[in-house]
Amino acid sequence: MQFHLNGFQPGDPEIFDAAERVASQGASGPLPAEVDVLIVGCGPAGLNLAAQLSAFPGIRTCIVEQKPGRLLLGQADGIACRTMEMFQAYGFAERVLKEACWINETTFWKPDDANSAHIARSGRVQDVEDGLSEMPHVVLNQARVHDFFLDVMRRSAGRLEPHYARRLRDLQVDPAAGADERAVTATFDRIDSDHEGQVETIRARYVVGCDGARSTVRKAIGRELHGDSANHAWGVMDVLAVTDFPDIRFKSLIQSAKDGSLLVIPREGGYLVRLYVELAKLDVGERVAGRNITVETLIEKAQRILAPHTLDVKEVAWWSVYEIGQRITDKFDDVPEAEVATRLPRVFIAGDACHTHSPKAGQGMNVSMQDTFNLGWKLAAVLGERCGPQLLHSYSAERQAIAQELIDFDREWAAILASAAKQGGADAAKTQDYFVRHGRYTAGTATHYRPSLLTGDATFQQLAPGFVIGKRFHSAPVIRLGDAKPVHLGHVVQADGRFRIFAFAGAENPAAPESAIRRLCKFLGEQAASPLRRYTPEGADIDAVIDLRAVFQQAHRELALETMPELLLPKKGRYGLIDYEKMFCPDLRSGQDIFALRGIDRAAGCMVVVRPDQYVADVMPLDDVGRLVAYFDGFMLPVR
Repeated sequence: MQFHLNGFQPGDPEIFDAAERVASQGASGPLPAEVDVLIVGCGPAGLNLAAQLSAFPGIRTCIVEQKPGRLLLGQADGIACRTMEMFQAYGFAERVLKEACWINETTFWKPDDANSAHIARSGRVQDVEDGLSEMPHVVLNQARVHDFFLDVMRRSAGRLEPHYARRLRDLQVDPAAGADERAVTATFDRIDSDHEGQVETIRARYVVGCDGARSTVRKAIGRELHGDSANHAWGVMDVLAVTDFPDIRFKSLIQSAKDGSLLVIPREGGYLVRLYVELAKLDVGERVAGRNITVETLIEKAQRILAPHTLDVKEVAWWSVYEIGQRITDKFDDVPEAEVATRLPRVFIAGDACHTHSPKAGQGMNVSMQDTFNLGWKLAAVLGERCGPQLLHSYSAERQAIAQELIDFDREWAAILASAAKQGGADAAKTQDYFVRHGRYTAGTATHYRPSLLTGDATFQQLAPGFVIGKRFHSAPVIRLGDAKPVHLGHVVQADGRFRIFAFAGAENPAAPESAIRRLCKFLGEQAASPLRRYTPEGADIDAVIDLRAVFQQAHRELALETMPELLLPKKGRYGLIDYEKMFCPDLRSGQDIFALRGIDRAAGCMVVVRPDQYVADVMPLDDVGRLVAYFDGFMLPVR
């Protein structure tokens, strides 16, 4: 798609009328008096959580934002491969892919050996390694990501809309309240002109602070950001410009001899480009606001770095200056470490409220959304009485460790990019090497949850080394048996709070009376100890809580659908209609055999259990139903 040709216009580029693109929406009327979950902040983390919870009409959710309306100009823009996989679970990945700018290759520039006052290209690499994800790395205005989440919320069973123009004044937690009581009281000031001065109070079972680096929620629970003080200033601007720099539509890392570094990020629409401009090292305690930096300062600095190439800026859509600092809180909820065994979390923080870092790795928005993608299904499971509230301790335990890893990576990456002040100047080879070696961080696929209540150990990892326990379920092409449609297996993991069991059959005929896959289906469908029977409410579809899928080794034309186990053709809904989308075969015609791609043991097969947030919970033998039962019994509550 091409747009922004005659000037930057925010909103949906497919809406012709610019006024309709920016029409603000939001919930009308006062805040509800009581809710199950209160979300403070309509940034990426908050909207991701709201979108996930909006799928559950039985959970009353409210999301509140201080700004007067929806975001039109966003700060973040990079969308990692892993985040695109998450967008697929919400159903809007294709819309993002259509509108976004795809980052296919990254180029590197350094001072020209013949004339150090000029720059010269020193390298070019593929941006994402082959086979890492079915999704590309793309760039799209953060405001459009917000729009897609808002659209999911409006269309959902919960029909959720944000309440704008509310500023959080106070947050109080009643430590004596029971687990099913609304223990948190929040007070808001209305700041819209028609209701300015009014105070609203809302009581909630859980509160999630997604209210940024200056988080009021974080302060209310006594958490602080710790880490490096901001010591380096950068500027950023989205521009429409005319230039003879040949790599303006590539992601480009430019290191000059004397004027510092420049990061070029091509933006959606084919014309817009974002420039990150290295400015200066700050003195101890100094803030960048004291430098009185103007947009002209950024343009002039970018022009010097790009020499001998020209840069004629025609329009600046947005610009800002900021300090780099890597900071993190010691815990992401309101329970002191010493009280974890005796107290349940009621208040959580996510995104910039609990970790901040530079934008250079492109992970701020991405990691923030992954925070609440981790938390959302857990809140839904607890509020739906499928799991006990102790499960909620796992949010801080899992995400704080991941955020710390990102902080460490970002600190090193930011130092490499800020090369101008180093003795000897830029080291283009080191920059390129580090970028390639750490590509999985920037793609968002490096997250690895360690063994815990929700994540198994590596006892049977050898059965499927390509599905690493604790890492995201790495999708692969398959053919659906019921209609021969080529699909991606991972795309069945929707943002609906369900666990998945992928049963990869052994080499035997799955239709045989004593095949391992048939024995597994018999246990899961008929035995009282079966997790499907034990945790699925009476009258609900058999896949309402745990969704079983099977993948066979044979080509799809070699198998007869009608001979497959009954559990893989479940009857669902009010009419008992048959679900024909539970069975898959390798895509042998294209050479994309999922068994070969993921190293699955062909003789034995295996089960791969996948969490609702798309992470591999465990890998186990097809006949080890005891391990399967023990896994779910560890944190789920039997149906009352």
